[in-house]
Amino acid sequence: MHDSALLTTPFHSHATTTEVLAGTDLSGRRAIVTGGASGIGLETTRALAAAGAAVTVAARDPRSAEEALRAISPAPGTDPVEVRALDLADLNSVGAFAKAWQGPLDILVANAGVMALPTREVTAQGWEMQLAVNHLGHFALATALHGELRASGSARLVIVSSGAHRTAAFDFEDPQFERRPYDRWTAYGQSKTADVLLAVGARRWAGDGITANALNPGWISTNLQRHVDDATMRELGAIDEDGNIIPQPYYKSPEQGAATSVLLAASPLVEGVTGRYFEDNQEAPVVAADDERPGGVAAHAVDTGTADRLWDYAAAAVRG
Repeated sequence: MHDSALLTTPFHSHATTTEVLAGTDLSGRRAIVTGGASGIGLETTRALAAAGAAVTVAARDPRSAEEALRAISPAPGTDPVEVRALDLADLNSVGAFAKAWQGPLDILVANAGVMALPTREVTAQGWEMQLAVNHLGHFALATALHGELRASGSARLVIVSSGAHRTAAFDFEDPQFERRPYDRWTAYGQSKTADVLLAVGARRWAGDGITANALNPGWISTNLQRHVDDATMRELGAIDEDGNIIPQPYYKSPEQGAATSVLLAASPLVEGVTGRYFEDNQEAPVVAADDERPGGVAAHAVDTGTADRLWDYAAAAVRG
């Protein structure tokens, strides 16, 4: 990836989903949005449904999701947003969800995630929870639905990563923190590096008409921060001593934060583009590990050899 070849769009960093999808007709397209009932996932669901897509929200708590989605008005002639149960930390749940899906799938938005769990938690498979939910569960879902994505003929896989990926490369020697001390931010950063590498690794699906891209949505205040204590939020300059959010020019609303997701999911501007990383509605440049400037994608997250190695690791992990 070279800066001279970076894809640009006419949308600014704080463009909304409505602006990005203006004039886009998704009638007849079927989409799945994991975690699509809160935060930027909810706005992604809203935008895709408003453009005419038949959207299924994959949620760990379907009842709460249905409550949150009641206010969404799909495009005229489009079925209401559907909710199906999915727990990304449970391979049985992922398998059941994929098995129940019938027919082609045009858009899969891997949006659900957890961040900064204060202590190491593991799944039934022994996976560290952030890696499980943010990456391995989504890998299992995408590969289980590969046939349905291929049947679309022009499917898009969209993976929500984070700028935190720059803080941690993927540690193949101890990815589950079984030997090294657990650090919640390193674990989060590693899982988000894995998400970018998933997009790079999925270039193998290009011949099936499937594109895959990762993105950084930016800073948005959502339920994702529920595990971050006030002291840490103060350190980050996010809140003041009284707990009030300190507005920053780079902060985004959920509708602005979801814009890059829907750009990659549906905009004709990125048709045929695959294996790349976007932020602020533009393709991001590769940056060196010691580059202190904000933004960009770390070289360790777009290395094709690392992506293929991680694909093999993840495939073995989900096979058990």
